[in-house]
Amino acid sequence: MSEQLIYGLHSVQALLKSAPQQVQQLLLLRGRKDMRLQKILSQAEKNAIAVRFVDRQTLDEKVGEAGNHQGVVAICAGETRVQDEQFLRQLLQELAASGEAPFLLILDGVTDPHNLGACLRSAEAAGVHAVIAPKDKSAGLTPTARKVACGAAEVLPFVTVTNLARTLEQLKQAGVWIFGAAGEAEQDIYQSQLTGPLALVMGAEGSGLRRLTREKCDYLLKIPMAGEVSSLNVSVAAGVCLFEAVRQRR
Repeated sequence: MSEQLIYGLHSVQALLKSAPQQVQQLLLLRGRKDMRLQKILSQAEKNAIAVRFVDRQTLDEKVGEAGNHQGVVAICAGETRVQDEQFLRQLLQELAASGEAPFLLILDGVTDPHNLGACLRSAEAAGVHAVIAPKDKSAGLTPTARKVACGAAEVLPFVTVTNLARTLEQLKQAGVWIFGAAGEAEQDIYQSQLTGPLALVMGAEGSGLRRLTREKCDYLLKIPMAGEVSSLNVSVAAGVCLFEAVRQRR
């Protein structure tokens, strides 16, 4: 069975809080005794998780050059759990039964794990029920994405689907309104009504929404731009749109 590495203070702390049973072993930086690391150590001891104190070189080699482990690495068994279409159907049924309007973020081909992690972080902070992405040609929940998400990946459902256009159609049939972000849209987010059952769709870095995805949207909206820059990074744009929806929904 392959192992999954989760690293960084926020990510590991969130994992220990939400799913400690996933952690097989915890690697902590030897000699570091600040309160944040001590809190993680306390959580590990509470859940009877094996802890090894190692030097910085060992941690650096474990996560590779791109990783910023901040002195803590959790070793988990197997791959990161990703939800599927069945989970999404069940989620919609539960929300309908409780009378709560669905609030979803859909990422159409976002391939950069840093952008995925940042989108997850914003979505979790905004109270989104789930983030949805295609299985192919999209970033997955890699250690980098989870590190950037600062714990959001451990608590926010991430759903991958085989056919995004079909999923959008199923959401519409379930009463969810689909709003796609597109720079050429005539209506901006501040003119849009984002208070009901809602899915915000953000396009890929550079190319934006795919044609079929765009056609499945009920409305296209844009973020008004006053400067010379023509577009925002997808994770920044997602944050702007999500929190405008939060403002309206409150």
